[in-house]
Parts: sequence; structure tokens; C-alpha cells
Amino acid sequence: MSRRLPVYLLLDTSGSMRGEPIEAVKVGLHSLVSGLRQDPYALESVYLSLITFDREAKVLCPLTSLEEFQMPALECPEAGPTHLGEALRSLCGAVERDLVRSTPEQKGDWRPLLFIMTDGSPSDTLIYNEWAAKIRKKGFATIIACAAGAKAKEEPLRKVADHIVTLDTMDSSTFCGFFKFVSETVTAGAVSMGATATVALPPPPKEVHVVV
Repeated sequence: MSRRLPVYLLLDTSGSMRGEPIEAVKVGLHSLVSGLRQDPYALESVYLSLITFDREAKVLCPLTSLEEFQMPALECPEAGPTHLGEALRSLCGAVERDLVRSTPEQKGDWRPLLFIMTDGSPSDTLIYNEWAAKIRKKGFATIIACAAGAKAKEEPLRKVADHIVTLDTMDSSTFCGFFKFVSETVTAGAVSMGATATVALPPPPKEVHVVV
């Protein structure tokens, strides 16, 4: 079995994402998966997991090979808080369960990648601060957080992310640009794993602004 490259996606599905934004995210996710499937390195090694968060965090798709990944239904409540802290707690549990560690007998998984997308800021601040610090110690090769739209706050994301990107709008072309950036980062990771300890960011498309 080839070594896996685990990729975790944490997506905001709170009430403010309802309507056009979440539909745009679905379009972007489809383009991400289909783009990665065209890359032989990614097809061989990438495993995807999708965790959503609104008033609760849900592991919609546990770590699954790119070939077998099925798009889950993404739904938003009409209103409610943005529990990103709970999503990080769920992520910690998933990483503990999922990752195959290296032993003298076998090579384990490559260091995982994490992408977070939110259009607001965490409602569960205390839990978020606690689990952001724990996530930083989980050995991710890179953590990229996306602050989408005018109301998204960059400052809280600095506690967890290596890189922060912003999106001015939340339409399908903008989200497709973001997920294209994700796809190219994952592809770069699939190619460079083992050669470098970190993943170099590809040049962002015009819709994506790299802040940090």
C-alpha cells in the first residue's frame, strides 16, 4: 500500500452560508475533487476528510481515498452559532483515529494537510483557543485558513493557521478559485512529500489574497 497523504477540510455551514454561498462551495468542492483525480500522484496518495461546523461539528466524510470519495450533502441551518472550536476538537479525534504512524517495520502516512474555511469567527471562543493550540501540535505539514467574505475575521485564525487567505466575495467563481488553490497546494504536497518538510504554496488565483 502506498503512503497516504491525509487532507482535512473544515467547512463553515453556519446560517450565514445558507443559499448562494453554500451552493458556491459545493461547486468548488466538485472542482477540487475532479481536479485532484486528474493528477496521478494525488490519485495514488490523497485521502480526504470533510468536517462541517455550525451549531455543532459533524464529520460528514471520514478519511477516504480520492478514488472512493463521495460528495456528502452540505446543508446550513437558518441561523445559529459558528462552533469552529468544536470542529477542531472533532478534528483532533479524527487525526488520532486515522493516522498511521511510522514504525521500524513500516512507513506511516505523510504529514497531513488542513484547510479551514469560515465566513465569520468562532462563537465558542474558549474551546476554540484550547483546541487551536492542540491542533498546532498535531504535526500538520501546513494549515491554511480562509476568511471568506466581508464579515470573516482573520485575527482568530492566526491562532491555528500557518497561512491565511481572504476572499472578497462568496460567489461560485471565487470559491472555485479558492478550491483550485487548495487543489494545487495538495498536488504540490503529493509531489514533494518526503523531499521537503513543508509544503510550498502555489501562486494564488486572482480571487484569493494571501495575508500571512
